[in-house]
Amino acid sequence: MSLETHIDSELEAVGLEIRKLDPNGLSTGRVLRDTLDQLYDGQRTGRYRFDQLFKTEKTHCGTLVEINLQREFGFADGTLLDYKIGGIEVDCKYSQTLGGWMIPPEARQHICLILWAEDSDAPKWSMGLVRVTDENLNSGGNRDLKSTLNAAGRNSIQWLFKDAPLPPNVLLQLDRKDVDRIMAQKSGQQRINELFRSALCRIVSRAVVATVAIQDDYMKRVRTNGGARTALQKEGIIILGQYDSHARIAQALGVPAPSRGDSVSVRVVQTTNPGDGVAQIGDKFWIKARPNDPVERAPDLPKIQP
Repeated sequence: MSLETHIDSELEAVGLEIRKLDPNGLSTGRVLRDTLDQLYDGQRTGRYRFDQLFKTEKTHCGTLVEINLQREFGFADGTLLDYKIGGIEVDCKYSQTLGGWMIPPEARQHICLILWAEDSDAPKWSMGLVRVTDENLNSGGNRDLKSTLNAAGRNSIQWLFKDAPLPPNVLLQLDRKDVDRIMAQKSGQQRINELFRSALCRIVSRAVVATVAIQDDYMKRVRTNGGARTALQKEGIIILGQYDSHARIAQALGVPAPSRGDSVSVRVVQTTNPGDGVAQIGDKFWIKARPNDPVERAPDLPKIQP
């Protein structure tokens, strides 16, 4: 068997194993989202952007991605490199800059699993495999003898997922002046109320709620009995959560359905006719309000388990 055939077969085997574990990339996207939120530590710091991190925190991001991917997929420890995937040694490299992966000397002649993510108003991520050879590395390197991929190396990447959507951070999707207004509110509850007023029909993650509330038991600020669901009901706004009954309402209204830990706020008004874009809540029919529709009290949502 030639070396080239051996290389191709290992790349193929690793790629097949990863696709078997995560066929649509949703788990990897969630790991990257959670890792970035872990670094921001919004509940204690109020941070939500990568440029708010210290230099040492940015450097630590790659290590956390490596650890969290291993936890998610159960990769075995490598003997020489980070993982063994399908019995094959694989090094894991993450960079916030596309093409900025720093390849260590011990990874030469081996396979690297490379990842990149952009946390922005249009967040995305990529993951691929590359065989590291002297021919596809830039000459020189840093004091640790690490090198980056040259043009040939970047062209040899076999992408498993390219520019896949990263679960969004709604604070990066909103206008900065709206985020500043949200964060300027005096109390955690007021900030959460303003968040759901400002982010209508957008996915709001648990991490964003923690970042805006900046307090313990932050999810309490979303619920009924004094939380945002109660405060915003008189403004015609419902807040849907991760429950099946809420997902059905979201789908009927034509807004994103919240998944685990997510919430979505929608201003609604009554209508008399069922049909597309109409949700039955209780014994009445409701549609997503248009900007000029008058405000009417929102309905009580189906009862959910605590």
